[in-house]
Amino acid sequence: MTDRKAELAANLARVEERISAACAGAGRKREEVTLIVVTKTYPASDVRLLAELGVRHVAENRDQEAAPKAAECADLPLIWHFVGQLQTNKVRSVSSYADVVQSVDRKRLVDALSRAAVGAARELGVLIQVALDVDSGDRGERGGVGPDGVERLAESVAEAEGLRLDGLMTVAPLTGPYEGRPRAAFDRLTEISSRLRVAHPAANMVSAGMSSDLEEAVAAGATHVRVGTAVLGVRPRLR
Repeated sequence: MTDRKAELAANLARVEERISAACAGAGRKREEVTLIVVTKTYPASDVRLLAELGVRHVAENRDQEAAPKAAECADLPLIWHFVGQLQTNKVRSVSSYADVVQSVDRKRLVDALSRAAVGAARELGVLIQVALDVDSGDRGERGGVGPDGVERLAESVAEAEGLRLDGLMTVAPLTGPYEGRPRAAFDRLTEISSRLRVAHPAANMVSAGMSSDLEEAVAAGATHVRVGTAVLGVRPRLR
């Protein structure tokens, strides 16, 4: 085993222990929570090692990095998640490799993704990103639509050809009433998810929690946690 593979294996084991302990503490089964490894800024060689170690879900947040990396790893049995703020001019590229787009927060983006998915003869999973640092349907500081805009946007996704409404995503807010309160933020997301599933029962994904707060996310009911640093190490500084 190479040094890097051994390092990743040890890190994955520690993250697995954390998720398992959090599930036990919340009275949940371990299989209820899916680990998504956020591979941004790390090379395709790391993605290959992660796949060898059993990782099946990976995430990227910048198309210019993700597209070539996904192409280089196209032979691997991976599910690719796009988690960054997405501009409409990148939609065609993202829809060619992403299986799930977790950062949908406006109708214009829904329409663009629908056109791209149909053009590529693919079905794209969609998560609506919920901004918990705003009260109204405005976009949040880190992207996302306010809680009162979720239902309308969900209807747009559900009606859009080529798209599948899978659920909701959030990032713990840096400002507003949930600043420094990730558990409260994730509890709020779970409440919004429960309401959404009344009209859209299959939209049961709740993506929340990262390296620093995955325990709070699991306790609140997250079905997917997005972990980068705890698996891959401290990220290189972007130039």
